[in-house]
Amino acid sequence: MAQLPPITISTLDLARLEALLDKQPDSEAVRRLEDELERANVVAPEAMPGDIVTMNSVIRFSMAKDDETFTKTLCFPRDMDGSKNKISVLAPIGSALLGLAVGQTIEWPGPNGKPLTVTITEVEYQPERAGDYQS
Repeated sequence: MAQLPPITISTLDLARLEALLDKQPDSEAVRRLEDELERANVVAPEAMPGDIVTMNSVIRFSMAKDDETFTKTLCFPRDMDGSKNKISVLAPIGSALLGLAVGQTIEWPGPNGKPLTVTITEVEYQPERAGDYQS
């Protein structure tokens, strides 16, 4: 697998995600997210650049294999409501998206074990950029 790009997360997202992970049974998805959190550059929410994917961000991204573009909200598992427009941070693609900046690409194991290559094309909404620290 290719080298992983640098990622940035907020102290607020880190605390919320660590609390989430403490309640999860051990799984490959949990370990992947833990690995991502360990390698992340952590900043205060007020210092978060506006082009970074944070929790509850609405993001547009493309998959290399089919040139299709998706717009999804990266959310906590508790916020999954069956909408096709949401992606859980515990889903393989969800933990891959967390902390990436517009223009960055990551190769990540997909649900079938084959690598997915994902590129962030836009952060349409980011809570930190909007001053929303309650999400």
